[in-house]
Amino acid sequence: MSKPNLARRVADAAEIALTTRKYVTFIDVVTGLRWLHSRHVDTWRQGRAATLAELAAVDEERLLTTAGLLRDWARAKGLKPVETPYVAGTRDRRELRFTAGHGQEAFRVHWISPDLSEARVRRLTERQSKAPDLVVVAPLDAWTCAGCGDTGPYLIMEDERPHCLTCADMDHLVFLPSGNAALSRRAKQESGLSAVVVRYNRRRKVYQRCGLLVEDAALVAAEDRCLADEEVRLRRRERDRVRRAEEDVEFQSRMAAEIARLFPGCPQSRAKEIAEHAGQRGSGRVGRSAAARALDENAITLAVIASIRHLDTDYDSLLMSGVPRMEARDLIRDRIDGKLEEFRR
Repeated sequence: MSKPNLARRVADAAEIALTTRKYVTFIDVVTGLRWLHSRHVDTWRQGRAATLAELAAVDEERLLTTAGLLRDWARAKGLKPVETPYVAGTRDRRELRFTAGHGQEAFRVHWISPDLSEARVRRLTERQSKAPDLVVVAPLDAWTCAGCGDTGPYLIMEDERPHCLTCADMDHLVFLPSGNAALSRRAKQESGLSAVVVRYNRRRKVYQRCGLLVEDAALVAAEDRCLADEEVRLRRRERDRVRRAEEDVEFQSRMAAEIARLFPGCPQSRAKEIAEHAGQRGSGRVGRSAAARALDENAITLAVIASIRHLDTDYDSLLMSGVPRMEARDLIRDRIDGKLEEFRR
C-alpha cells in the first residue's frame, strides 16, 4: 500500500473515531483499519501478549508509520495531544508495550478535540489511564500451578506462568455469575479485590466473560442494595428500552437513506431491510460499528455486500456443502460485483 493511500485510510479511520467520541487513539485507527480485532486488544490489555505488534496483521514498521500519519493528521486538525499510560491487567500492573523497539510514546498519545472542556479531558484521561480488571481464567483443560504444583477451577497468570488462587492470595473470593448487571457492578464497587472470570470459547476462538470473583461481604452488601431499589431500576430499564428502540428506528432510517443515495438502483424496500438487519442493536454486525454509525461509505457498502452475499448468491449453500469460507467468497465474487454495479445504476 502506498503512503498516500495509507494516509487517506488513517485519516478516514481517525475521523470516524473523532466524530463518535471527540478523541482519537492509535488503537482506534489500527482497529478501524482492521489490522487488529478488539479481542486482540483485550488479550494485550490483559497482559497475555508481550507487545501489541505481535497480534497485528502488519509489521512494526507499518505500525510506526501509521502512528506518524495519525500525528500529522491530528496536528493539522488542531487536536490536543495527551500522553496516556497503558497498564496491563496483571497483578504487577506492568507498563504495556506496543512494539518491541523504542518510541512507545508515539503510540500512547491520545488526540483530544479542542471542543472538550478541561474537566472532561481530565475525566477522560483518568478513565483511559485506569488499569484494566484483573483477569482469572476458568480453564477448559487440566493444568498445574507453577507455585504449588496443585490445580483448581481458576488460574491467574503471573510472570507468564499459571498460578492457583491460593498461591495468588485470592482464594477468599466467591464467584458471581454474569447475568445481573446491577448486582455485578455493585459487588465490584463494594469489593476491595475483584477479578473478571473468563472462559475460552473454542468455536469462536475468543475468551468470554462468565462472571466475577468478589469478596463475600461485598456480594451480600450488593444484594441488599439491589433489593432496596429493584422497582426503581425496573422503571428505568423500561424507559431506557423505549429510548433505545426510538434511537434504533431513527438510525436505521438514516442508514437506509444513505444506502439509497450510494446505491440508487437498490429497491427502497431492500435498502430498508438491509438497514434493519445490519443495524440491529447487539448483533455485532457491521451496521453497529462506529464506522457505520457515522455513515461511513465503506461500512455501508460492506452491509450491502453482506446482504447480496446471502440473498443473491449460493454462498450459504456452498458453506453447507463444506466449501471453506474464503474459497466460497472467491467463487461468488463476480456475482457480488455484478449486483453492486446493478445497485449503483
